[in-house]
Amino acid sequence: MTPEFKQRLTLLQQEQHQLITKPNQISGTGNGVFDRYINPVLTAAHTPIYWRYDLDAATNPYLMERFGINAAFNAGAIKFNGRYMMVVRVEGVDRKSFFAVAESPDGVSNFTFWEYPVNLPQTHEPDTNVYDMRLTQHQDGWIYGLFCTERRDPAAPAHDQSTAVAACGIARTKDLVQWERLPDLKTNSPQQRNVVLHPEFVDGKYALYTRPQDGFISAGTGGGIGFGLTDNMENAVIDQETIIDNKNYHTVYEAKNGQGPTPVKTDKGWLHLAHGVRNTAAGLRYVLYMFMTDLNNLTRVTHKPGGYFLAPEGEERVGDVSNVVFCNGWIADEDGTVYIYYASSDTRMHVATTTVAKLVDYVMNTPEDGFKSSTSVDKVYGIVDKNKNIIQEIL
Repeated sequence: MTPEFKQRLTLLQQEQHQLITKPNQISGTGNGVFDRYINPVLTAAHTPIYWRYDLDAATNPYLMERFGINAAFNAGAIKFNGRYMMVVRVEGVDRKSFFAVAESPDGVSNFTFWEYPVNLPQTHEPDTNVYDMRLTQHQDGWIYGLFCTERRDPAAPAHDQSTAVAACGIARTKDLVQWERLPDLKTNSPQQRNVVLHPEFVDGKYALYTRPQDGFISAGTGGGIGFGLTDNMENAVIDQETIIDNKNYHTVYEAKNGQGPTPVKTDKGWLHLAHGVRNTAAGLRYVLYMFMTDLNNLTRVTHKPGGYFLAPEGEERVGDVSNVVFCNGWIADEDGTVYIYYASSDTRMHVATTTVAKLVDYVMNTPEDGFKSSTSVDKVYGIVDKNKNIIQEIL
């Protein structure tokens, strides 16, 4: 080992240590609903140095990066053994994604990857790419990971190397280390993405939120957040999908929408966090929005605030796929704190914190979308008129 090699390795280790241990603080006063944090909680630079570099001076004398990491994003999340866990989508510079576990003692800082990525078993039809795992601690005792498995469309002509088929892959674990791969979900839809398992049995069956779509990118005649039941997860089949939250013209979810993480149960109903997509002159824009479903009838939406809940801001707008936020993991802690783990621009992971009480208040008391400009003006008039009286009382 040359002095130059040793010096470079020391600098790499010091830089990563400073990155991982950097304190994270709430950014500004926020909007009263949630608090953003100043620093991303995970980036490509957080991945272990010994993943990316051959540390043998004999075979890598210049200490070059041999396995490049492009991004760390779209993570499922779970509280496990008192630690805050994310199962992260890690994307190499070769565009292939894989899953890796990162954990934190406090949920907002010091996220550290485990030694090895997840060794995900294959089905009889190997995955080309896997990504965006949702984690569900189910009533049956298993932790399920539902994710998108992508394969090239076998019907595509040889000259078209971009046409893909997306399906819902299923794996389960008890420790986040050993994973059992189950057959992919079967539905009547041509393609499936953003599938999420409900944490409780429904009439003795497993309930899933789906997102039927016609093509890999475009929802086509499909779209909307669906709901279906299957007898078991060992051979999951949904014969009928009911759309519970549809696309709507001139909204933040007019092009497509999909369930985010597993819904959170409250005494008022199930809290849902979803993503909405609309097309713009600058490309697709992804934001997050919320709604609530009935405790006993999961297909009935009881409350749905208008507009987005969280959208990209500042540096969050810039990345591999700009102007995007995406969430497939949140943790509702025992004390009511909620940690929302969201990715920005398909590049990095962030956290926002709030409480169950605040989210219930937001969902139940924020006006719904009126679908017309005039109704937006009416809402502002109502708030102003109410505030005029309050201000007069204060003065």
